[in-house]
Amino acid sequence: MNEVLLYIAGGLSVAWGISHLAATMPVVNGFGDISRDNRLYILQEWIAEGVAICFAGILVVLVTALAGWSSNASLVVYKTTAGFLLVVAVLTALTGARTPVVPFKICPFLLTTVAVLLLLGALL
Repeated sequence: MNEVLLYIAGGLSVAWGISHLAATMPVVNGFGDISRDNRLYILQEWIAEGVAICFAGILVVLVTALAGWSSNASLVVYKTTAGFLLVVAVLTALTGARTPVVPFKICPFLLTTVAVLLLLGALL
């Protein structure tokens, strides 16, 4: 059961990160007529967050597959990844989720769900 929860958490994280990356250009273009530098800043940050969320999920899946869910190293990875995702969820709740953009509103709930699944998978 633990591994199932961890693989679901990892898969959700990767899927959300890929969705984030797929939405990059529509988001950047949504800012309209802004300076080239501002476009590049937004592009960089949007890609960085998508890659980080994907990385979190890939790390969980790889650690689970290669080290097993109950090793000390695995438990550290699950807990720190959950903490990272909760920080991003809070950041998004305080910033992007306060806009009318629906994916921003979903993000804190999805990332919190992934973090909870990670903790349940690690601690059950």
